[in-house]
Amino acid sequence: MLLHIVARGRIARSPEAELVDRYLKRIAWPTRVTELPDTGGRESPPVAQGRRILLDEKGEILGSVAFAERLGRWRDDGVREARFLLGAADGFDDGARAGADLLLSFGRATWPHLLARAMLAEQLFRATSILANHPYHREG
Repeated sequence: MLLHIVARGRIARSPEAELVDRYLKRIAWPTRVTELPDTGGRESPPVAQGRRILLDEKGEILGSVAFAERLGRWRDDGVREARFLLGAADGFDDGARAGADLLLSFGRATWPHLLARAMLAEQLFRATSILANHPYHREG
């Protein structure tokens, strides 16, 4: 299953970009990052058997194991792409939220856009590590 991050805004060369790259390189599953301008631009059409996950402050807060289990179920059910969308500064409107398969939140705090992208990359690595029984994740 392809793990596809679609983010508004450019990350350029930055410490956050290094974190994103570091975690994505560790993931054994195929990954892709698509950057869109803050306004305009279009995401590619959805793929058949895909899931759209919006990172959204109104979303579900999943622990790492629950997140991994969700990805594992999708993979096992034949989902071809899990597309994670990070919106611009104003987030997503109600229409976009309604069209998502999952609204995912990293807590009720507001996170800088670039940190949210790095956190997502880390959680994707953590989830795939959990599914592979790799010792990276330690349940406390």
